[in-house]
Amino acid sequence: MLYPLSYGGEPGDATNRRFATGSSWAGTTALGARACSPGPAGPRPYGERVVEPSTAPVSRALLPDTAVVAADGRLWVGGCDVLELAAELGTPLFVYDEAHLAARCAEARAAFDDGVAYAAKAFLCRAMARLAHRAGLCVDVASAGELHCALTAGVPAGRLVLHGNDKSEVELAAALEAGVGRIVVDGADDLARLARLAAGRQVPQPVLLRVTPGIEAHTHEFVRTGQEDTKFGASIASGEASRLIEAIAGEAHLVLVGLHAHIGSQVFDVGSLAEAARVLGAYFAPLGLEELCVGGGLGVPYVAGESAPSITEWGRAVRAAVTDAGVAPNVRLTAEPGRAVVAAAAVTLYTVGAVKELPGVRTYVAVNGGMSDNPRPVLYGSGYEAFLPRATDAPRRRAVRVVGKHCESGDVLVEDARLPADVAVGDVLCTPVTGAYGYSMASTYNRVGRPAVVFVRDGTPRTVLRRETLDDLASLECA
Repeated sequence: MLYPLSYGGEPGDATNRRFATGSSWAGTTALGARACSPGPAGPRPYGERVVEPSTAPVSRALLPDTAVVAADGRLWVGGCDVLELAAELGTPLFVYDEAHLAARCAEARAAFDDGVAYAAKAFLCRAMARLAHRAGLCVDVASAGELHCALTAGVPAGRLVLHGNDKSEVELAAALEAGVGRIVVDGADDLARLARLAAGRQVPQPVLLRVTPGIEAHTHEFVRTGQEDTKFGASIASGEASRLIEAIAGEAHLVLVGLHAHIGSQVFDVGSLAEAARVLGAYFAPLGLEELCVGGGLGVPYVAGESAPSITEWGRAVRAAVTDAGVAPNVRLTAEPGRAVVAAAAVTLYTVGAVKELPGVRTYVAVNGGMSDNPRPVLYGSGYEAFLPRATDAPRRRAVRVVGKHCESGDVLVEDARLPADVAVGDVLCTPVTGAYGYSMASTYNRVGRPAVVFVRDGTPRTVLRRETLDDLASLECA
């Protein structure tokens, strides 16, 4: 299994190869996942990338499904000229291909059973919640805010799944009052709060129990969640999961309908996800429950040289793994894709405000956004590509560092980018694959308002989130 290039890995790196049994990673499986045990040093520092960035035009594989390049070199998405969108709506601007979103939702619905849920944390607004629901997906929410957004978008409460390792009484009470379809119990304290609030209900609340299968995904440590040392879920190995299953069975107002597990995010080797499903399935099979949720975590390519399985391939591999583990065919197999649905559906448009050349050092290209609209490079060292949508197919031979406008030296969007040689102030610069964990993790650092979000389809743009204004930023002031 390769550690993703967009998280600092490289092909052939010794820290990224599958390790043979008997090495210091004796727990490594042939599928690239391992039982948690001491091993060699982790991946190289995030952002370090030995593979030379491509000077070729940006790969079509990194662009939304409907992206086309016109004869004059301009990029069109969803039948809209992105440069015209930038001129009309301003920058920074998130542009989502609505057909791409719908296609990935449909693929997820086909790959898993009814109950497969869109992981709203990747990107959520009312328009996105409606789109996922209309495609037949449930919506997985992880806070009162996400719950409120989905409900006010018209998603039926019974099609919602509430997650969270520290759900407050307010959040649990709101979920119970709304009648959400599933509440995922994350631990003993979570269960105690939920049981107290559910007491006296006429109809028992269906719950899933989140368990940790002891499988560590080879990805950034901040998005690994299936190993023993994690804040999420109940450990299978320690017996905590079994104790909580017994405890839930003793609660008259709760009913355990299944198990849930999630080993991490941006996992490129479908074998790791299948191995986690196999371990989970072997534990699940004797319990006689009706639903098994394998979570999410499927990776997507962010830079040239990366590839990832499709949602269909993931579903096929996971289904085969749980079947081999003895899970009955009538068990409902569900999942929670998020990044795999929305990441490649969007591009972000910026305006270049400065080109600073330091001879013998590097060239900085500053844009009017940055870590406030895409914190992933700062948080994880995540890699991205950049190009000029006025010349989409132009060679990108000029080495630059794309930086934001914030008062931080670390405000870097693309550490080692390649752009056309004639990049200049006033150009619109585009970064692809920004549909997941960009807007949803955005901040107002330096009192910079969050960008607008536009959905495009069949030549028609529609703004689904307007640009945050100075008055919006001041609206919480009380003195």
